[in-house]
Amino acid sequence: MSATPGPERRKSIPRTMARLAPFVRPALPRLAGGIAVGIGAGLVALAIPQVLEVLVDSALADGDSSAVLPATLVILALGVVEAFAIMARRWLILAPNTHVESRMRNALYTHLQALPVAFHDRWPSGQLLSRAVHDISLIRRWLAFGVVLLVVNAVTVTVGAVLLIGISPLLGGVFLLSAIPVWLIAIRFERTYTKAARRSQDQAGDLATAVEESVHGIRVLKAFGRGGHALAKFERQAEELRGTEMEKARAVAFIWRWLSLLPDGTLAVCLVLGAVLAARGELSAGSLVAFFATATVLRFPIESIGFLLSFTVDARNSVDRFFEVLDEPVLIADPDEPRTLDAPRGRLEFRGVRFRYPDAPASARDLLDGIDLVVEPGETMAIVGLTGSGKSTLTALPPRLYEVTGGSITIDGVDIRELRLAELRRHVAMAFEDATLFSDTVRANVLLGAPDATDEALAEALSVAQAGFVHDLPHGVDTIIGEEGLSLSGGQRQRLALARAVAAKPAVLVLDDPLSALDVETEVLVEAALRRLLAATTALVIAHRPSTVMLADRVAVLEDGRITAVGTHSQLLAEHEHYRYVISSLETDDTSREEVPA
Repeated sequence: MSATPGPERRKSIPRTMARLAPFVRPALPRLAGGIAVGIGAGLVALAIPQVLEVLVDSALADGDSSAVLPATLVILALGVVEAFAIMARRWLILAPNTHVESRMRNALYTHLQALPVAFHDRWPSGQLLSRAVHDISLIRRWLAFGVVLLVVNAVTVTVGAVLLIGISPLLGGVFLLSAIPVWLIAIRFERTYTKAARRSQDQAGDLATAVEESVHGIRVLKAFGRGGHALAKFERQAEELRGTEMEKARAVAFIWRWLSLLPDGTLAVCLVLGAVLAARGELSAGSLVAFFATATVLRFPIESIGFLLSFTVDARNSVDRFFEVLDEPVLIADPDEPRTLDAPRGRLEFRGVRFRYPDAPASARDLLDGIDLVVEPGETMAIVGLTGSGKSTLTALPPRLYEVTGGSITIDGVDIRELRLAELRRHVAMAFEDATLFSDTVRANVLLGAPDATDEALAEALSVAQAGFVHDLPHGVDTIIGEEGLSLSGGQRQRLALARAVAAKPAVLVLDDPLSALDVETEVLVEAALRRLLAATTALVIAHRPSTVMLADRVAVLEDGRITAVGTHSQLLAEHEHYRYVISSLETDDTSREEVPA
């Protein structure tokens, strides 16, 4: 099942589709032109039977063969006009709708970038991917064909019905009566198909998530021999999707059956009645020919009801899914009246900071329960605590990856919520334990936070992170390292992530155990370089081993969501029992790591 919520109360199809107006508005002139030309093509097609009526009742009835050629040329001309009108319709609507698709996709991507990390924690990536690719593409196709054919076919059927009644009120009335069961069947179809179609789109998103997880975790699956398990899970999800698609296919087959039988049956009845009327002299042969020729023209618009209904329902679901993401509020945004820091010194202060995750039980206490901490300019503060104490969450708050739920965080006395996000994240840089790299060059990855930095700044950042290995890559710093940097080792990825944080030259540097994947020798070199760097930079460092604690000027102990002590390493060893316990556990983990062969 999808982890994404569905709308509690669905809007009607017109109201749902009306939400596309801001994206479609620039394309409306050509879209309207395409509809107008399409209507013209339909009316031209309906004119051909009227020419046939005149030809049969006048020229052929009187035996005047000289009128056949002019009538034939008229019909040929009408056919050519219809063909060019259809071509013009496609030319008018196709290109503008690709721009609509592009605007929607850009809007979705921009919104995804603006949404807080908490949103991405909740939503599976496959669901977002299916909305960004499949759903938006389906909406574009509906705008290009579905809505155009809906309008064109509706006008064509309406005008055709008037012509049929004009030719013969009796036959036209019989033909129109067949529309009643068609629309009743269509209403039933819309109700059953809607649920199956939405379920299918959500299941497709879940399947995309499963594929992505399997690809990203392929090393783990192979290492533990669990490829068969992953395949079995994938097959179950694929089978659920297949079952839903079969449910959709049965619904479509049901309406197509009646959309074929009812018009054909109606035409059979009209043929019998028409023959009787013609035999009585109440209907001319030309009128009978025109009636059935007009009914033939209306055959596709009537039969297309099933296709257009299913297409429109799918498009409505795609619009719902698209706006489910776009309607998510951007809870972490720029202030209305932002302040600025011209020359930040880097004094970082936590004042009564509280934090709890949005999905935490109401009865649970806050993960961070009143944090008070000051990191002076140029000082390195290590955060030490047991696993699950909230260390990583605490370090994610200064750059506003998450928003505090109480209290405040200030830089040089300015609340970080009063700064533009771009400026805040220019002053605060992070290096994560789980190093994420992008499918781009080494240079682009390292200079992600400082794209205009010089080659000297790049070289300095690589030197601090002991990332000289990049010069041995095929194209040096211009080597593309592949998706998520998986072509590199874990230690190499961590060093590039550390270099990225260093290259940004922030006022505040936040390090979430960025050395965990390094061997002992490299770690010593990196720590020595970091000591020189951190002498002039305010730093907040999560410590998972004693060697990292040694980098810090002071250490803060995080216990039960609160800072219970702050001091130097030696002071805390002498005075704080919980700190001694935490450090002893870190030493055990550190010793175990050193005993593992490289």
